[in-house]
Amino acid sequence: MASPITKITKETFTDEQIATQKLDELKSLLTNNDQVITELMTIMAELNDVGALEAVTKMLQAKEQVAHIALHQVTREPVTNMINVLMGAAGALTQMDSAMVAKLMTSLNSGMDEAKIALESDEKMSIFKLMKVMNDPDVNRAMNFGVHFLKGLGKGLQD
Repeated sequence: MASPITKITKETFTDEQIATQKLDELKSLLTNNDQVITELMTIMAELNDVGALEAVTKMLQAKEQVAHIALHQVTREPVTNMINVLMGAAGALTQMDSAMVAKLMTSLNSGMDEAKIALESDEKMSIFKLMKVMNDPDVNRAMNFGVHFLKGLGKGLQD
């Protein structure tokens, strides 16, 4: 009968053995991914030809100065104001009814077409024509929309 194991020894590798093992793993990776390596080298050569690698190297060498400049630019009042405006606009857009916005955009396009035709005719608008056109159901609908829009806008500005 065999004697029981009382001591476990961990196999340790020399630096040379570790280096050989890593080289074997690298050789295996290269042979298994030769197409990817070739493509990567082609991309790197193109980046080097246009000077992008040199630019990135210089930026990395001056990373503290670049970070300082970028931070200074982002914290300027116009930039922070723009970010705040964009965030406010994004919040407002998420609250809008998309069907109503689509209908409004279609109506705007239609109105622009009508306005272009009117500009080309160079017809003079008199008070009497204005009174007559107010009876047109399309004009009346737009005026009703505009008046109620202005009423809602005014309520919103009061808060």
